[in-house]
This record gives sequence, C-alpha cells and structure tokens, in this order.
Amino acid sequence: MKENYQKISLELIAGLKDKQREVILRRFGLAGRERETLEAIGKGFGVCRERVRQIEESALEKIRPRLNQYPTVYQDFLNYFQKAGQLKKEDILLSELGEGKFQNEVRFLLSLKKPFEKMTGNDDFYSFWYVNKNAPQTAKKAIDAISNGFEKNKKPLSLKDITLSFPLKKEFLMSYLEASKKIQRNDEGFYGLRNWPEINPKGIKDKAYLAFKKAHKPLHFSEVASLISGSHLQTVHNELIRDPRFILVGRGVYALAEWGYEPGQVKDIILKILQKTKKPLTKEEILKKVLEQRMVKENTVLLNLNNKKYFLKDPRGRYLTKEI
Repeated sequence: MKENYQKISLELIAGLKDKQREVILRRFGLAGRERETLEAIGKGFGVCRERVRQIEESALEKIRPRLNQYPTVYQDFLNYFQKAGQLKKEDILLSELGEGKFQNEVRFLLSLKKPFEKMTGNDDFYSFWYVNKNAPQTAKKAIDAISNGFEKNKKPLSLKDITLSFPLKKEFLMSYLEASKKIQRNDEGFYGLRNWPEINPKGIKDKAYLAFKKAHKPLHFSEVASLISGSHLQTVHNELIRDPRFILVGRGVYALAEWGYEPGQVKDIILKILQKTKKPLTKEEILKKVLEQRMVKENTVLLNLNNKKYFLKDPRGRYLTKEI
C-alpha cells in the first residue's frame, strides 16, 4: 500500500471537537468501527438525525482545507480511475485501494474531494464511483449495446469476444461489466444476461440445462444427476419431466427441445412428420425421420404405424394419416 489511509484519516479528524470527531468516526466506520446511520448516532447522543447531519457537515468543512497536505493520495486515486475507465464498482474499488483492511478509510477520503463522485445502485448498475461526469452515461451506452448484442445472438461470450465486438480498452470494458446488473459472468468466465441459466442458474432444472449444453448430446437422467453435484437422482428426473425444455427421446434419455426435438410419443412424432410433409411416405422414410427424433427400436415405430386409428396405407404401401 502506497499510503497509510488509516493514519491519514485519523490525522484529518485530530483537530475536531470531541462530538464532531465521534460523529465522523461512527458515520464512516473509521479506526475499526462499524459504519452507523444518522439515526443510530442521534439516539446515542440524544439528538435528532438532522442535528447529527449538521454536525457531520460542519466537521467535513473543517477537514477539507487540510486535504492539500496529502496530494499524492489523491493523485494515486486519480491514476487508479484513469486506468479503470474513470469509474469502478464500489466494493471492488474499496477492496483494491484499501487492500482488504481500510475500505472505510478509502471511502472517507474519496467523499471529501472532487472530482470523486458516487452513484448509488439502481436497476442497471451496482453502486460505483467515478471521476468524470460523462462516465456514467458512457458506461450505460456501452452496457446497453452489449446487452442488445446478447439479446440478438443469444449466447455467452468471453471478455476477448466482447472486446472484439465492442472496441473499448479491456480495462474500461471490465469496469463497465463489473458494475452492470444486466450482465454477469459465470464460473467459467463467460459473460451473458443475468437471467440466462448459462450465467445465473437457478435450481436443479437450470443446472440440468447446462449439463446438456456442455454435453451437446442426449443424456440419461442418471448421467445428468451425476453431472450436478449434490443432486438427488429422482429430483433430477422429476425436473426433466416437468420442464418443457427437456424432451424424452428414449428410455430415461432426454434431449433439449431447442435442438429440434419434438414432444410427444412415437405415434405423435409420426403424425407430425406426415402432417408436415403433406404426402404419403414409405416405411423407410418414416423410420429415418422418427429415429432422428427418438432413440427407439425399429419395431416400435412399425407397431405404431400399424395403428389403423391414425394411419392408413395407400395401394403403393406408403403411409399416410387419416386426415391426409
């Protein structure tokens, strides 16, 4: 750490009156204390929160003229922000500058001097600090553009891929992504929209979905359970049954609907094939198409074709539905 932020903070408040110093210590959580609200401090002093706010403000007015004694501190802060794209998510900023021990002191020092400003968290961003009035808008435009790209392409991307699509400095882009609530990074280092199961899986069903995406092939439910740590076999099977994203394609074997698999029994698949082609098909043609959808024996398909309630044979031995 280049500067002893705790020592500097205590030096800045050393000349204050006792009550002023106590309010600053408690409001900012200095010297190892917990940060407290105006109301909590007011109860301790037996005064209203507005009176505490007045005491705090008068104390800060006395402190600010002394900041010129520490030019290197604020130059270091400015250098940090310039490398980070002029803004940084608050918890990361405090952790990095405070080195895990003096976060409250860093927050205190930043709050004393321009151009350091804090933006409170909202629907789009977590709380962050910035040094350029245009930085919040620049970050929002970048995140909106990246989010629109995700909406269009519908797949997670690495930081390198995002940088190629949106030519910003890597450090700037990283700061924007870290502060964003719209976009998150998963455990594998890929970025995407926060409501995507690939990015923020919720429960067994999303974890099962990710297992299929990684495998790129149909899986037995027992295989899926083995890929999800701490999961119960029957629980996994129940989720696969209930969720329309998963299609039963064989005995206990499931695939993703997004891969083109249709729901239903073998009979339903044959019906859909014939209804889609709108013409009679040979046994071989039907077998080929059904086996692309289901992992079943040929005899199972043939038995279904012989169900005269749904299927008929024309004089040339081709199959059609009664509707056709």
